[in-house]
Amino acid sequence: MIAQSRITDAGTPPGYAIDRRPPARRSAHRGSVAIAIVIAAIVLLPLASLAAIALTGSGSDWPHLVRNVLPAAAMTTIVLLALVAIGTAFIGVLAAWAVVAFDFPLRRVVSWALVLPLAVPAYLAAYAFAEFFHYSGPVQSLIRGLFGFQTIRDYWFPDIRSTGGAALVLISVLYPYVYLTTRIVFLMQGRNIGDVARTLGARPMRVFLRILLPVARPAIIAGVALVLMETINDIGASEYLGVRTLTFAVYSTWLNRGSLEGGAQVALLLLVLVVFLMLIEQQSRKRQRFHNTRATQIKARHPRVRLAGWRGFAVLAATLTPILVGFGIPVFVFGQYALRRLEQFAAPELASAFVTSVATATATAVLTVCAALMLVNGMRVARSAGMNLLVRLASVGYALPGGILGLGLFIGLTRFDNGLDALTRAEFGLSTGLLTSGTAAAVVLGCTIRFIALAEGAIRSGLEKLPPNLDEAARSLGRSPGASAATVILPLLKPAILTALVLVFVDTVKELSATILLRPFGFGTLATYVYEQASRAAPQDGAAAALVIIATATVPVIILSSALAKDQTSSL
Repeated sequence: MIAQSRITDAGTPPGYAIDRRPPARRSAHRGSVAIAIVIAAIVLLPLASLAAIALTGSGSDWPHLVRNVLPAAAMTTIVLLALVAIGTAFIGVLAAWAVVAFDFPLRRVVSWALVLPLAVPAYLAAYAFAEFFHYSGPVQSLIRGLFGFQTIRDYWFPDIRSTGGAALVLISVLYPYVYLTTRIVFLMQGRNIGDVARTLGARPMRVFLRILLPVARPAIIAGVALVLMETINDIGASEYLGVRTLTFAVYSTWLNRGSLEGGAQVALLLLVLVVFLMLIEQQSRKRQRFHNTRATQIKARHPRVRLAGWRGFAVLAATLTPILVGFGIPVFVFGQYALRRLEQFAAPELASAFVTSVATATATAVLTVCAALMLVNGMRVARSAGMNLLVRLASVGYALPGGILGLGLFIGLTRFDNGLDALTRAEFGLSTGLLTSGTAAAVVLGCTIRFIALAEGAIRSGLEKLPPNLDEAARSLGRSPGASAATVILPLLKPAILTALVLVFVDTVKELSATILLRPFGFGTLATYVYEQASRAAPQDGAAAALVIIATATVPVIILSSALAKDQTSSL
């Protein structure tokens, strides 16, 4: 064992090392913190712009909003959040328990296929569900054929264009967040205690209810919090299905009433709910911190209960249902449309949108992960409450509706461009024009701000699973914090970094509202292509683009979920 420094000063107990870092190392430490602060400041730019707009408003719209808009919108939002929370928790937890605790037909395939709905944007799922459950759709047509009904008056069928319908859509594509977080905990923390309970004769259901479920409660809460933030962010699915949430109230106040200040004020009100959810998620993370001290624990597999006969097929049917609903229905609906419009796949606009989407998503993923690494490294070397708070604030962008975030960023960039142009005109007689606003770089920056919380959370979760003495051991050998991070921590974080890259890439391919506001003229992605067709009440004309979006997002999702099929928790 390498002893600590023997150099002591008067009043310093023997055995305690004195901080005698050379100036270069102290500069590197301060540099890491400074870079993290700059990144956090850029991420908070849209929020600062919204706050500035909101504070300049007179508040003249509030009487109308409080009387006619906010009560109904708030109640609709609360009901929607409650339904989505219950639905995603129920499906995600039971699916995770089924693939971890039981051995049934096609279990390995189902274990990674349960993540596929992540590749389907909520607005595409809304288009597909509206068609699938429509009067002329396959479900109601089958009901009329089976029972001989002639008209809609002969039977009752739930309306998909309702709060319950919107909840069904969001549950079907968001439950994988809960499934992923819960499955990891069932594999890592629940393995040993679950085995002990089984050896004492406890039945699987009792092990689940009395042991695994309490252990996984923090992970479930963290997953549900992410789901609820995605629900708050949604505008495409809710608007298409006629559900008026608080997020819709922001857009309605801004666009329909022409009050940007009023929209910003409602957005800040919505931010209070977002911060509350972030605090819940952060507290849950603190309660689920763990790391494995032995490699054998990471690779060991716990025995599953083998289900034979009808029990095995019943569990298979139950786990296949959310996959077929969240992934199968959109692929079926848009696949039918696309088969009747095969010429769409050869359209040059579709090829251009595909290239733009992949390039934008790739650039955003790389930039976002680099920024997240800088933030995590600054928090790691600073180890201060102030830096932790700054990093938490930098995660607010994930929960802000994309259009609102894009609006705040657009205003901030426009003011920067105008200020720089005025300065160069006054000093040099030259006009710089618009350098940042209305450019492709603005779209990448907006998506980076929007999804940096995903990358930071994935990387931080990977860091928390590593033994804490690794970094200290490297420093005891004379490595600086930067060298320790580059040679010891970073290689061990490769799985977490891959996870972050995949999550950001997939969400950027699906992103719509911020892109519409920030994109330059002629800049079209797959998402905007589909939206333009749907806005003309013809979503079927964007069927090919919808399938390409799903396929583009599915490939990285399969890469990510294939690691889950191996039951190796170190990969996540």
